[in-house]
Amino acid sequence: LGEGKPEKVVDRIVEGKLKKFYSQACLMEQPFVKDDSITVRQRVEATVGKLGENIVVRRFARFQVGEGI
Repeated sequence: LGEGKPEKVVDRIVEGKLKKFYSQACLMEQPFVKDDSITVRQRVEATVGKLGENIVVRRFARFQVGEGI
């Protein structure tokens, strides 16, 4: 609000920044590696619907592409 922006605009800015943060920091909100048009959460939910069983992600491995590996 210090920049003189209306409260609604500030709310949208904050919402956008939080959404971006979660999409980068939270596994379930990140793009699915084999189809980046959906999130990991959407893929898990689709698989739950297909199998009819609950799925819990207990752990995952993180791989990084680049130099020094």
